[in-house]
Amino acid sequence: MSLPSWAVVGPERRAHIERVAALLGDWAGAMRVPKAERGRWLRAAWLHDALRDAPAGNELEHGPRAADRAARDGEADRGVLDAVRYHSVGYAGWDEVGRMLYLADYLEPGRKFGREERAALRSRVPAERDVALVEVARRRLTWAVSSGWPLPKETVEFWNSLVRR
Repeated sequence: MSLPSWAVVGPERRAHIERVAALLGDWAGAMRVPKAERGRWLRAAWLHDALRDAPAGNELEHGPRAADRAARDGEADRGVLDAVRYHSVGYAGWDEVGRMLYLADYLEPGRKFGREERAALRSRVPAERDVALVEVARRRLTWAVSSGWPLPKETVEFWNSLVRR
């Protein structure tokens, strides 16, 4: 698998996407995920930031734009499309591919912030995925609130779905 022909990514973004895909592949192996599900995870990885470096109105538009373009290009798996569409904000309606992409996008080892804490969380995913998911969502919410950003309704609904479990 690789980037679609319509992708607009620079070298740094491509490296990020490759790390996300590699991490998802590693987790799929450690979790003994069936081949078809592993393929879904990897398709989402290669699509999630495919338009991140394209001109856009705001930072959160790249996911929906990539999902729409992937659908026009033939991607019919609703779970993959939802994973790509909401990977930056969270989504209560996700299946496994969305949850795993959300984790991998945040925990991939090339990100420069909180390296040790993220490495510890990354190592917990295969055995304690839901624990790691709540912690990643908490960290992303804390950052958004401290930045003064308004929370999209999808983010609030995602968080509420996690803490209701």
